[in-house]
Amino acid sequence: MNGEARAPEPVECYSGAEYAEEPRRFLWEGEWRTVSRIIARRRLPAGKQFVTEDGQGGKFTLTYLTECGQWTIRPGV
Repeated sequence: MNGEARAPEPVECYSGAEYAEEPRRFLWEGEWRTVSRIIARRRLPAGKQFVTEDGQGGKFTLTYLTECGQWTIRPGV
């Protein structure tokens, strides 16, 4: 693992009034990880970004790119 973003990645999220309001779990290196906490959320010109912590204490940045409809996952903050 080299810390670079990889796309596209499977992310399951809660969607209410709009898509991708809150990520719930994501696939990382063949293992489903549950989002235990959202540390920060941002609106970007290209989409939405969430800084998360998983149930194992790992921190990941999940970014949803609206135009292409894909998620990227990057370890760390």
